[in-house]
Amino acid sequence: MRARHLGWIAILWIVGAAPATAAPSLAVYGTLPSLEISAISPTGKLVALVATVKDQRQLLILDDHSQVVRRALIGDIKLRSIAWAGEENVLLWYGQTHFLGIDFVQDKLEFTGVMVAPVADVKPWNIFQGVDTISGGVRGSYGIVQRDGRWYGYFGGITLESGTHRDTHYIISGAPELYEVDLQNHNTRRLAKRMVGDNTRRSWRIDEKGEVAATFEFITSDGSWRIVSDNHTLVSGKDPLGQIALLGKGPSGDTIAYQTVDAADVSHFFEIPKTGGTPTELLARENVADTYTDQRTRQLMGWRSDSNAQDAHFFDPRRDKVMRGTQRAFPNLNVELIDWDDAFDRLLVRTNGAGDPGTWWMVDIKTGDASELGSSYLIPAKDVGPIRMLSYKAADGTPLEGVLSLPPHRPAKLLPVVLLPHGGPAARDYPGFDWLAQAFVSRGYAVFQPNFRGSAGYGAAFERAGDGQWGRAMQTDISDGLAELARQGIVDPKRACILGASYGGYAALAGVTLQHGVYRCAVSFAGVADLNTYYQRAVTDSGRNHALVRNLDRELGSSAQRKSASPLSVAQQADAPILIVHGKDDVVVDYGQSTAMYGALKSYGKSVDMITLQDEDHWLSRSDTRLQLLTAATDFIERHNPADPEPAAK
Repeated sequence: MRARHLGWIAILWIVGAAPATAAPSLAVYGTLPSLEISAISPTGKLVALVATVKDQRQLLILDDHSQVVRRALIGDIKLRSIAWAGEENVLLWYGQTHFLGIDFVQDKLEFTGVMVAPVADVKPWNIFQGVDTISGGVRGSYGIVQRDGRWYGYFGGITLESGTHRDTHYIISGAPELYEVDLQNHNTRRLAKRMVGDNTRRSWRIDEKGEVAATFEFITSDGSWRIVSDNHTLVSGKDPLGQIALLGKGPSGDTIAYQTVDAADVSHFFEIPKTGGTPTELLARENVADTYTDQRTRQLMGWRSDSNAQDAHFFDPRRDKVMRGTQRAFPNLNVELIDWDDAFDRLLVRTNGAGDPGTWWMVDIKTGDASELGSSYLIPAKDVGPIRMLSYKAADGTPLEGVLSLPPHRPAKLLPVVLLPHGGPAARDYPGFDWLAQAFVSRGYAVFQPNFRGSAGYGAAFERAGDGQWGRAMQTDISDGLAELARQGIVDPKRACILGASYGGYAALAGVTLQHGVYRCAVSFAGVADLNTYYQRAVTDSGRNHALVRNLDRELGSSAQRKSASPLSVAQQADAPILIVHGKDDVVVDYGQSTAMYGALKSYGKSVDMITLQDEDHWLSRSDTRLQLLTAATDFIERHNPADPEPAAK
């Protein structure tokens, strides 16, 4: 494939970039990516992308000649995903925090909204906008269907009970119902109702006619589940942990695809004819990280492997061949498939890795061209540090690995280091560009992101090995990585700090309270400090969802185990300075976790600072507050664990 560069957007973004002789400013890393997200229309003739151009965050729609046909300012909405509905409309999913007041069990909720942005010069609007009987945002998206020349979207919504007083701020709890929304005239039609008092969890598969082809039902009290089509149960079972999912249309035609998890925590994928029969297992010998489902038809198309390369695969042989060729066109880089047209001959991909801070490409299979759309970050290739996997063993012999990022202009010898454990904890880090890691790399630090036990991507047994190990083996897996880096002479073990978000924030707090003498400082963003309070709030907020309770019991252990593993319980033993940062709008880890930890540390006379990020959630969705976190964390770590001066240019 040949690479050619579309200058219209690259020139706009290069303006204001840091001089090549200086390290990029923290603002380059800390603000939202210059190009955040993109999607291609069904014909492949139009591309929608969200980009920041001259400090303005915009939705841009390009034609197949790379000309802008629509431009709309979108401000600081907390964007989650984007997709096309035909050639006429772009759908944007976004998060919005709502504060509920004293009449509710929860004080705030994160609602999902879906904005419809027409290609024509028509004002955008929101799904369920103006529908008084539906509240609480969009609760699930189930595909897009064209019927009789019109486009329809399918979404879950909470229906207000008859007699609800609109002058109160109550949102009636309960299971979502399924609605069809006409994307031209905004009309709403209810397709599936819930029973009064019914708390069964449901999801749906919509067929090509816009009717319900299958319904998935899960009862949280006992874990019973079933998939129903035409009032007949196709398949059923029991999973107390609720790890079953209706994926959509199967790859073989008029089938239903679904996922289960067995007693050994191994995932299985199946499809079953809509008319009934014996399920057929898919991907029986694959290590699946995620599946690819068509945004419009909701058909299961392929999967992404959980190898370090994260290869994309497809059931259709032609599409799989196209994907293999696309990956070969970008050697030594991670190639992430973003979207595709219906013919699968125009693909949107994003590359990243050593020397590449995230480049977006339009790949035209017919011409063999890969055209650059733009970059995620305005960072010169020379300033993206080397990235590789490092294998090591825990103290008990468990094989582990993590991502090591190194400064680009310094020898990898006795460097100061930042340990950066991931959130989840059932997630993992891959050897690719990470904005937070590379920000510290640019300041002369080695950064290590350990995939400790309990991480995803290494098999069910490895993930389950983290059960009951918060603050225990999961914690020492992180410091064992530090020991290996020191053994190899890459870092100076006396010059280590730990920084993390969510579970990683917990690990940062635990690293200087449950552990001692390991780190010179710790930075926690949205970290859990008290596991019992975290447990109790999660249970209460879920309405005592039995499946959630069972999952938490397995992961966190008994009340006594939770207390002994809580940094708040041993705050008086903190042996290094701590910076605590938390978003005020966080609905995942309560803001009170951080205020309680800060108060306890202050009462014991410990060195602690706390920063509150106003209007920020758990995911650092806003540029200003993301940069505020990065600036504060960098200043704090440089103060307590300074890097070596930049080597003089030769």
